[in-house]
Amino acid sequence: MTSSLPAALELAHFGLAAQHPLTRAWQADETRLERLAEIYGFDLQLAHDLDLAAKRAEFLDVGQGAQAFLNRWVNVPPDLHAMLSIRFEGLDRAKPFVDASLLSRPLTELDLPALAEVAREIYGTFKPLYLRLWSAAPAGHFPETSPDKRFLAAPIVELRKVDVPPELNTRPTPDLQHYPDAQAAYASVDARHPDHPQQAQIESEETLQELIEVGTLFDVLVNGEWAGYVGSTENFAADTLGLDAYVVQELILAPPFRGKGYGTFLSTLLARALPDQSRVLIGIIHAENRGAITAATRAGRVDVGGWVQIRL
Repeated sequence: MTSSLPAALELAHFGLAAQHPLTRAWQADETRLERLAEIYGFDLQLAHDLDLAAKRAEFLDVGQGAQAFLNRWVNVPPDLHAMLSIRFEGLDRAKPFVDASLLSRPLTELDLPALAEVAREIYGTFKPLYLRLWSAAPAGHFPETSPDKRFLAAPIVELRKVDVPPELNTRPTPDLQHYPDAQAAYASVDARHPDHPQQAQIESEETLQELIEVGTLFDVLVNGEWAGYVGSTENFAADTLGLDAYVVQELILAPPFRGKGYGTFLSTLLARALPDQSRVLIGIIHAENRGAITAATRAGRVDVGGWVQIRL
């Protein structure tokens, strides 16, 4: 079942062929192939590096040896190959899943049963909850799958063009004095939407401090008053897409400033504030977080693909 490993560049060509066609105009194929080759090069390392697999086995301590933690490039009948690995949600030992980080061609509905069967056969001893697959197809395209996170993206130069109400502005965040306010903002959403904690959580103080230090976290201001955070990671060639991108880490409004239509403009404010205007802004949002997805699409970001789950 396990096949010989291709070269990283060959895997990169598979990955590029699976991308949403709109994104092919955002960055040169040659540049994306280089980045995808780096990403899939690590997948290849995880497929043969027993020392690294042993470290994962020791760290996770779920009763499986190093060999079980190796990635597998497997043949999936009749004409598909897949890079499979065992993962754990949030490193929670009780939540194992199988990840298909790459397929040798774009996913189709007919592939789902065979992929699930191969995942069970290889990683069944972990008792995985589901198989995760990525596709550029729209949300809901694959029947009998569960939703996961979607990638909503657009070039920063395009996002900047949206007109913003004059009372809205940003400034570089100097410190985390408003972190408790941001926590309260998340808590207020959680209280109204019980599923929200599983879809989005505030970043840690440590993470936001890192963003402050690289200059990619900003206070949202309404008439000069603090109203929320917008922020992103810096210089991140986004996993799966291979784009030179900023990836959204925080978009949050405090409760007094909600219900005024300001949420639509958070992506625009972030795009205008970020230092490198040549990149793409990507937000990774759970498919069931309809409020965040609606705000992102109204701002001009486009759903360019995402993960789906097949229960195992």
